[in-house]
Amino acid sequence: MLIGYARVSTQDQNLDLQIQALKKEGCTKIFTDTVSGAKAERKELSKMYEQLRSKDTVVVWKLDRLGRSLKDLISIVQSFDELGVNFRSITENMDTGSSGGKLIFHIFGSIAEFERDLIKERTQAGLTAARARGRLGGRPKRLNQKQIAVIKTMHKDKTIPIKTILDTFRVSKGTLYKVLKE
Repeated sequence: MLIGYARVSTQDQNLDLQIQALKKEGCTKIFTDTVSGAKAERKELSKMYEQLRSKDTVVVWKLDRLGRSLKDLISIVQSFDELGVNFRSITENMDTGSSGGKLIFHIFGSIAEFERDLIKERTQAGLTAARARGRLGGRPKRLNQKQIAVIKTMHKDKTIPIKTILDTFRVSKGTLYKVLKE
């Protein structure tokens, strides 16, 4: 069975072009979402998953209508594959039901993985270079050593309310107690 999926990002956009293309392709059921691709929860996509059966083919007008990113798209198509479901994109003329379509899709997956690895390597190299220059990662300390000493002295004086210490140094209770614990 050919099952269509169409998505637009806003209420102002129109699903007609996608639905028309999916019907022309022979889709008997079409699920539609009007939600940004950045949103993880897409109700109609979830409904479609519930109804998918082995040997079905999910058809989209364009690849970007299904996945929020290449990584997300690959994950979704892999989950289709685990269910025994094929995937077809009309515009990109890609069909994982054929060996050529699977090859192209796996090449996309390899490129995405390569890109993730490069980003990881660059991040690590940047952190290593920063450490070599004496820079440490993380958020800067809210309080310096002098302020910490004053806070500890104020805290020992039981006549000074905690609220006064918090207001004076503009810190939360959590930060105050973390400093006192050190």
